[in-house]
Amino acid sequence: MPITPSLTASTPATAFERLLTIMDDLRINCPWDKKQTLESLRHLTIEEVYELSDAILSTDMPEIKKELGDIMLHLVFYSRIASESNHFNITDVLNSICEKLINRHPHIYGDVEVNDENDVKRNWEQIKLKEGNKSVLGGVPASLPALVKASRIQEKARGVGFDWEEKSQVWAKVEEELQEFKNEFNVEDGNQIDHEKAESEFGDLLFSLINYARFININPENALEKTNRKFIKRFQYLENKAAENGKQLHNMSLTEMDVFWEEAKKI
Repeated sequence: MPITPSLTASTPATAFERLLTIMDDLRINCPWDKKQTLESLRHLTIEEVYELSDAILSTDMPEIKKELGDIMLHLVFYSRIASESNHFNITDVLNSICEKLINRHPHIYGDVEVNDENDVKRNWEQIKLKEGNKSVLGGVPASLPALVKASRIQEKARGVGFDWEEKSQVWAKVEEELQEFKNEFNVEDGNQIDHEKAESEFGDLLFSLINYARFININPENALEKTNRKFIKRFQYLENKAAENGKQLHNMSLTEMDVFWEEAKKI
């Protein structure tokens, strides 16, 4: 019995088939959908992923559901476009990920034994190398934001045993990098600094801090984004309080602004 797009589905399978039917209809009949290509959808997909990220950080479950639906649409859309040139279709995509998951979980679908999640990660990276990957780091997308990329690089290196043994060692590295940065950018004197060297040392310091965050199970991207949001909320409170008092920030002293900032911190 064919799926009727207007009727709500009652099972995951029929819901997915409903989406596929709608996608086929749109690709054939909608002027906008007919024009889309893999390239034209790319930036829209990136935007949708960031919107999902925002919803997750806000713990907004209805919005998370909505954004997951948008991303699911994009996945189906890409597969539909590829099927038109006989490169692959949605069935190929789903079978491909199923085979990948089975192959990379030999402790579930084979006779390999693991003790914890670290063993699972090590097996995962070793299997990827056997599949033809030339480098453990080869799977890290070049276009990832630097903070996220640093985390992924460190996680993948850890997967093959290239890692510190104790978090105290990692913190010692943070302090070492901080000192090296201070040596290049001494705040106590007015000497001209070598910006290229200072930038390099600052990058090393950030990388070591991200490494330490990983050791204590802090996601640095999430941590920084939450701090961004906290700052925005407090700064907007400061702007609103200044306006209520008939003042403009650029005419206020730091002492005056700090009064409202401290109020914002208490809210």
